[in-house]
Amino acid sequence: MDQNLTWLMHIVVAILALIFFAPLMGLVALAVYVQDGGPILFAHRRIGLNGRTFYCLKFRSMAVDAQERLATLLANDPEAREEWERDHKLRNDPRITPLGAFLRRTSLDELPQLLNVLCGDMSLVGPRPIVEAEVSKYGHRFSEYCAVKPGITGLWQVSGRNDTTYRTRVALDCVYARRRNFRLDAYILACTLPAVLARRGSY
Repeated sequence: MDQNLTWLMHIVVAILALIFFAPLMGLVALAVYVQDGGPILFAHRRIGLNGRTFYCLKFRSMAVDAQERLATLLANDPEAREEWERDHKLRNDPRITPLGAFLRRTSLDELPQLLNVLCGDMSLVGPRPIVEAEVSKYGHRFSEYCAVKPGITGLWQVSGRNDTTYRTRVALDCVYARRRNFRLDAYILACTLPAVLARRGSY
């Protein structure tokens, strides 16, 4: 019963959020296109429930030659390479456009994932969806990550995000997978807006 109530809450909130944010999403889409004429959305292959892969949607925040920029940086900057291998993320990422940096700081780039929720690939709340290269960081805990759908927000996202270590992120994902329920999801959703406004760990 609790899981059905949680699922219903996620669907209803996702639909209402899409309706509410539709005008804003239209403006963001226009801004992304105007900046360089490139694709508006970025569909990145991620791992979801039971290890099944899906395409996670975001407003594009990176330059059209992002992969080339990353390869050049990692080949020539040992410190950046170490940071990438440790966190699978860069604090000073040369791939991100000025508009993209704003979208990331405000989490506006995540809004298209509401469509992933309606398609059943994601939930509003859950672990941050990971890529294949991150599986090794979970080790034997990967099965716990796969036990739930990844979410737009979650314990990690409201607990400092990128200001925390990757080990802490894994631990928070496992805590959520073990304890998920309607009240926990409602609590995380309530904490999400203050976390977004405070921009803690968003880059």
